[in-house]
Amino acid sequence: MLRNRPATLLLTALAPSVWGTTYYVTTEFLPPGRPLLAAVLRALPAGLLLVAATRRLPVGVWWWRSLVLGTLNIGVFLALLFVAAYRLPGGVAATVGALQPLLAALLSAGLLGIRPTRRTLLAGLAGVLGVALLVLRSTARLDAVGLAAALGSAAVMATGVVLSKRWTPPAPVLATTGWQLVAGGLVLLPVALLVEGPPPAELTADNLLGYAWLSVVGAALAYTLWFRGIRALPPTDVTFLGLLSPVVATAVGLLALGQGLTAAQAAGGLLVLGALVAAQWRPAPAARPDAHDAARPGATATPTGADGQPARGGAGR
Repeated sequence: MLRNRPATLLLTALAPSVWGTTYYVTTEFLPPGRPLLAAVLRALPAGLLLVAATRRLPVGVWWWRSLVLGTLNIGVFLALLFVAAYRLPGGVAATVGALQPLLAALLSAGLLGIRPTRRTLLAGLAGVLGVALLVLRSTARLDAVGLAAALGSAAVMATGVVLSKRWTPPAPVLATTGWQLVAGGLVLLPVALLVEGPPPAELTADNLLGYAWLSVVGAALAYTLWFRGIRALPPTDVTFLGLLSPVVATAVGLLALGQGLTAAQAAGGLLVLGALVAAQWRPAPAARPDAHDAARPGATATPTGADGQPARGGAGR
């Protein structure tokens, strides 16, 4: 049993909170129209840095498993996410992405044998509704390709989280995070070169600062905390924390960009936070009946042996 669950939840929650700053950093610091380049520079340098720092490489089956996990969690996920972001309003993409906890719950039932509780399913639906209220606009347009990409990004990320729980490598989390970031970056690199061409000849100081934030903080640090959380927590609990990203993105827009906040958005934010609390809440273990019986006046405790089972003979029979 996890001894310090609250601290683990808080540390894991830092990852999606950092990812909530991505939109602000991208629009204010990075060159326009280069989303795949941003994804590559976010993943590949951070992965190489972690691999160099840990001096650990995959062994045996972990070569192809790291490739699969890195492709799902980072490569394909980021590619589909950026397609959705370019073809859909941010509110629509975020609302579809909020389906990830429900998808993770269904995949956990099939791959891990963890059946979702009614509270988890209701919290997942509340999270989708809360994100919709928080970021969705009535003028949002729909695009079939964009919707498919948004749903696909949620599905591959949920699959990657569940598989990361099932495949726990015998290596430090820093090393395995580096493996996945390198794999995801290498998958994205040829796609970025094919679609967007070579990187710009000149990058400003703001561009470099933005890429450094996305790579060092948004990838090396955030993904390390994320995968650490996956090792320690049920996968559904981890994916629910992803709902913090649109909440933080809205808060950054409010504070840094001077955007307004409507009553519906405030209600949506509260609903998302309520869904997070409901999903992570664990009821206190019920007291054992024999302990209550023993506490009553006149009650006689049943003798037990060294193994904690009723003793043989005498009053134990």
